[in-house]
Amino acid sequence: MAIEIERKFLVINDNWRSLGQGKVYKQGYISTGKKMTTIRVRIIGEKAYLTIKSKTEGISRHEFEYPIPLEDAQIMLNSLCDRPLIEKIRYKINHDNLLWEIDEFQGENKGLILAEVELENENQMLNIPDWVGEEVSHDPRYYNVNLVKYPYQRW
Repeated sequence: MAIEIERKFLVINDNWRSLGQGKVYKQGYISTGKKMTTIRVRIIGEKAYLTIKSKTEGISRHEFEYPIPLEDAQIMLNSLCDRPLIEKIRYKINHDNLLWEIDEFQGENKGLILAEVELENENQMLNIPDWVGEEVSHDPRYYNVNLVKYPYQRW
């Protein structure tokens, strides 16, 4: 069983930009009718994944991710996923022995830049980089699945 323990923060400056290369991500969510479970379809370059996540408890949740054929993912994004799709450029940056993922959103969420870091346990100490601001881990508006329903540009 896979558990994701993740903290999420707003990015407050551009000091991170020279620290990593970005990749384009396109993802969508298939409605489950349950608020606690999400099904995500994601394309990163020429690779595709199907991910199932449970309800978040604190900063932890179950996460199961599987590679799927690219053509299947494109069909799912075009025909099964809620709109708008999430479009973003993700940068991966190592800082203080942790991998930080910076998401610079595009499309209807343009203007939003978030930093996420996955932890080994909920109490793990963290050295916050100077480009990281307010923590939004407990604010559901910043969950990608909710950015589909309520895009950042409409706030």
